[in-house]
Amino acid sequence: MIPLLTVNSLFPPLQEALIEPNGLLAAGADLSPQRLLSAYRQGIFPWFNAGEPILWWSPDPRMVLFPDELKVSRSLNKTLKKTPYIIRTDYAFHQVMHACAAPRKGQEGTWIHPEMIAAYTTLHEIGLAHSVETWMNGKLVGGLYGIALGKMFFGESMFSCATDASKIALVHLVRQLECWGFGMIDCQTKTPHLASFGAREIPRSGFSQKLSELVTYPEPAGKWHFDYEPNK
Repeated sequence: MIPLLTVNSLFPPLQEALIEPNGLLAAGADLSPQRLLSAYRQGIFPWFNAGEPILWWSPDPRMVLFPDELKVSRSLNKTLKKTPYIIRTDYAFHQVMHACAAPRKGQEGTWIHPEMIAAYTTLHEIGLAHSVETWMNGKLVGGLYGIALGKMFFGESMFSCATDASKIALVHLVRQLECWGFGMIDCQTKTPHLASFGAREIPRSGFSQKLSELVTYPEPAGKWHFDYEPNK
């Protein structure tokens, strides 16, 4: 049995998370900014289906991408140099979340339901949740969103409706985060797609130790503006 949280409950120690399903730690409570920020600072994230209790997770091992370990394929490098696109940040956060929530081939439903969209939009409004967007011919064609705390970025989801559009956003995000001195990007669980960019699994204990260091930096609150020219 996993603990059932109330609004005033604290999260249990990460070591109490289940082995199967991997990382399930607790259920209940709410998606208030205070609860979400407390969760992320401890390496915990919510993932649940609409209409079900909120479930909180901290898997072991944890998939992460260290910015200086980014891998970009030759074909993607060509796309980055030749494809006409514009990178924008925090320009259409709500639109990005809705695009990430759209049905995908071979997938039933989505975990990015209205309750989650409302919660992360609130974090965006206070300057802690961000979107990186790929625009072509005046249209949003790909992007991603996540949370930044200190020098730590927590990736949540990405979408693409044009070839390599989400990959373009991801590469520019990682390169900018490295420029800003961010130490780690949380990718949550292993996927071949993220592994192709250099993401790898590390033990939860190592993730927690690194996380505790990175979130002590001042909050980078406010809308993001990349301080280099991503299209040059």
